[in-house]
Amino acid sequence: MANVPVNKALYSRVKSEAKRKFAVYPSAYANAWLVREYKKRGGTYRKGTKKSGKK
Repeated sequence: MANVPVNKALYSRVKSEAKRKFAVYPSAYANAWLVREYKKRGGTYRKGTKKSGKK
């Protein structure tokens, strides 16, 4: 199961900010900041299905 952002527009805005803020994206620091900032702005996650190409 993967966590999927509920508010995709907000998640996209915060992700764009993370890409501008951090020299290396994706990175552990950038992703941690992204999740923290998304939640601080009221975003939530839900459980989704993880798509896998393997059988």
